[in-house]
Amino acid sequence: MKNELNAASKYLIYTYGCQMNVRDSETIAGLLENVGYVNGTLEDAELVVFNTCSVRHSAENKVYGKLGEVLALRRKRRPDMLIALGGCMAQLPEVRQRLKKMGVDVVFGTHNVHELPALIDMAQASQKPVCQVWEHEGTIIEPLPSIRKPGFSAFVNIMYGCNNFCSYCIVPYTRGRERSRLPSEIIREIKDLAAAGYREITLLGQNVNSYGRGLSEEVDFADLLLMVNNLEGIERIRFMTSHPKDISNKLLYVLAEGGKLCEHIHVPLQSGSNLILDRMNRGYSREHYLELVAKIREYIPGVAISSDLIVGFPGETEEDYLDTLDMVEKIRFDAAFTFMYSARSGTRAASMEKQIDIDDKKERLARLNKLQYQIATEINHQLEGRIDEVLVEGISKTDPEKLSARTRTNRIINFSGQKDLIGKLINVKITKAGTFSLFGEVI
Repeated sequence: MKNELNAASKYLIYTYGCQMNVRDSETIAGLLENVGYVNGTLEDAELVVFNTCSVRHSAENKVYGKLGEVLALRRKRRPDMLIALGGCMAQLPEVRQRLKKMGVDVVFGTHNVHELPALIDMAQASQKPVCQVWEHEGTIIEPLPSIRKPGFSAFVNIMYGCNNFCSYCIVPYTRGRERSRLPSEIIREIKDLAAAGYREITLLGQNVNSYGRGLSEEVDFADLLLMVNNLEGIERIRFMTSHPKDISNKLLYVLAEGGKLCEHIHVPLQSGSNLILDRMNRGYSREHYLELVAKIREYIPGVAISSDLIVGFPGETEEDYLDTLDMVEKIRFDAAFTFMYSARSGTRAASMEKQIDIDDKKERLARLNKLQYQIATEINHQLEGRIDEVLVEGISKTDPEKLSARTRTNRIINFSGQKDLIGKLINVKITKAGTFSLFGEVI
């Protein structure tokens, strides 16, 4: 380990998982740069930070794979490198034991990110590993420094934690109970983003519909959206994630007013089987979900609805699985994130009987994806010839000769144009549709 921090010390952050982790990494970067670090690469970083995800085994395996590479690099060429690991994985006791054996220098959790600079100092001063993970959530620390990712879209946390305890999900154990940020702090952050040139924000929470829980003032998510919708400078407002059981008529009334509120809502279904939904502890039925989707489309014409779907949950029969396919056919999601069930130690589902064989899960996932991709392609083809307002985000990731933009319904569209269009709202005509993106021309 290094003996002391100097102004030239460089850091590198590896981020895994959801948008919440991306936002946490921006805070970690702000904390580090506030004490003198500058951003570097793996070749020159004195400090490497892993901000981790534990939602699925695959996410953890990616972390362990990269962590092994970095530890090997330190042994061979970089003995002074300091390695820190935080995020959801660090909240799990069995993970912390493994990290200790592997030789990680600093371990911190989701609830005490703000302590990272002090923990680094402790490790450097003592020349010994430091592990400090809060088992329970504390009060929200406001404000914390942040180094935002460059661009025109930004994430804004409105709350932390989850109270739902879905039987498959580790999040309530790693992120704690629901806590809402003060509206004034959220508004301050968004105003700062607008002043810095950001045009679009995405409000984040494990369940944004629970916003207001724990606050002394009476305010809910719909009220917050109205506040944000009235702010100057920001042109587009998105949010995720919405729990189906908590979407109120009041929220739909507000979304129907439009304005800066984009016509896209992400509503995880997870399963189409009432039996599996009950075993998942989701708190709604397939009938409720169908009624909700019909109401959303009634209130918000042209809305895009995306979802999360899990196959191979313990006890899922072929009939249960076919219920999921049936829901996908009935609802016709614009997009869906599909997953094989992954057992998480400490959750109720991990100890349930009738765990599904991995080959069966793979086969079910393949059939589900085939159906969803077909539906998405059909929906996108119906958009050909339409003119949409888009926010130009930058150079296309698939074709460096083209620009990439996003529609209000959260679709990616690639087109030819001058780089001075980046960051602007323009109209584009959709000329060709694919499964995952669109192609167009500037109008």
